[in-house]
Amino acid sequence: MSQVKLYGVREQLLPIRERLSDVVHSCVVDALQFPANKRAHRFFYLDKDDFYWPETASERYVILEFMMMEGRTVETKKRLIHLLYERVCEQLDLAVTDLEICILESPAHNWGFRGMTGDEIQLNYTITI
Repeated sequence: MSQVKLYGVREQLLPIRERLSDVVHSCVVDALQFPANKRAHRFFYLDKDDFYWPETASERYVILEFMMMEGRTVETKKRLIHLLYERVCEQLDLAVTDLEICILESPAHNWGFRGMTGDEIQLNYTITI
């Protein structure tokens, strides 16, 4: 299981949301071996006055936050991060200083979906990659 939160300045993020979602999803499918039809993205549009970003970044600054079940190797998570920088920056013409990524993990028993906990459900993809 993985969910993605995408944060950015409203005027910058809104016009690219569909392309950004597609690119992020392609990285998740390739790096985490997710099914192509499994996407859980939430966009958080912030007013400029409510969003402070590093001096090294521009108004196009985007934060990607991944919430995932534990189980993936360090190499798998690094592959995801590297793919995100490669594809997002190239396909959306975003500077690497305008993209920040964080992966947060939680045990499967802390997740609930389809009426079960994550450690009780049979997924159609693997977590331990």
